[in-house]
Amino acid sequence: MKEIKSKKNNLFKKIFIKICRYFGVELIDQSNFSIPTSNISMNESGSIPGKSSITLPMGKVNITRPIKSLNIILRTCMSVNMLTQSKKRIFEEEKEKYTKRTLLSLIKSINYAKDIFKEVKFKIHVIDHNSSKKQLNDIEIILEKSNLSFEILTLKFDEFSSLIENVNEEKKQVTNNQKSNMSNIHQSLILSKETCEDLTYFVEDDYIHEKNSISEMLFTYEKIASLTKKELIICPTDYPFLYNQNENTRIFLGDKKHWRQIDQTLCTFLTSKEIIDRYWDQMTSMCKFEHYPFEKPLHNIYKNELCISPVPSLAIHFTNINSIYGLSPNVDWKRLWDENSIE
Repeated sequence: MKEIKSKKNNLFKKIFIKICRYFGVELIDQSNFSIPTSNISMNESGSIPGKSSITLPMGKVNITRPIKSLNIILRTCMSVNMLTQSKKRIFEEEKEKYTKRTLLSLIKSINYAKDIFKEVKFKIHVIDHNSSKKQLNDIEIILEKSNLSFEILTLKFDEFSSLIENVNEEKKQVTNNQKSNMSNIHQSLILSKETCEDLTYFVEDDYIHEKNSISEMLFTYEKIASLTKKELIICPTDYPFLYNQNENTRIFLGDKKHWRQIDQTLCTFLTSKEIIDRYWDQMTSMCKFEHYPFEKPLHNIYKNELCISPVPSLAIHFTNINSIYGLSPNVDWKRLWDENSIE
């Protein structure tokens, strides 16, 4: 009799689960730590790209702002070690090792995201200035093995540098390295505006990413944009300088990370075509005149638009260990460096 009862219970359970699936209701079985309607464990993500975001025990958010595409624009310059400093980076290697590890970590993260966001189109663009022919050939080989759509472009330095004022906000001469940086940002913005359908991720070539970086940013973008009914800006890095500020903030739940509102970033960030179009003049202004701080036009945008960063970090800025704009706290930097070795 007990066996018959067990079979009846199992049959009823299966029917009940099917009914819940039909009506879009998620069930949680806390006895075995599972979500039977999704056939997953409770410690796995129950979110469905473009449809719903589930965070236990908070429940489900219906996605009203699905992502269509993500273009990653990587700005590279392997001939310059540090833009504005003479200090050495952590691990004290040549710049090309940081660039290649950045690219490899991005490829891993994009391919991981591709398996989840199957309807999203991904493409990598590399805009390079003054790297050697061999270095660029190495970059091309890495990209050819990635199974991703990509292109490698040469910075039109003469064209864009001619638009830059020679004296900056501090009444100092703008260096050639800074002009290269400003020109590359300018070309990146134009590339995004002219070719990108939805989201663009602008990346500097010394940010090494966690495997889940891209997927977490996409899940979070869909969720927060759906909740707020607004586009936003996402910075992937938990910078040390953010802990020197004694200011109130707002905390958000992403898919697997906590996120906080911030009002300052560097020039690695993800945002939408709508934001870029809306603030085109402000964004391109930092490509023509060196403000102090350099990212001041971005910071002014953050006064009107939501900008968030993860806690802890999803991408680490591998600069000098003492830099307040560099290594994020409570992250294993050495592990991330070793996991993305190209030797």
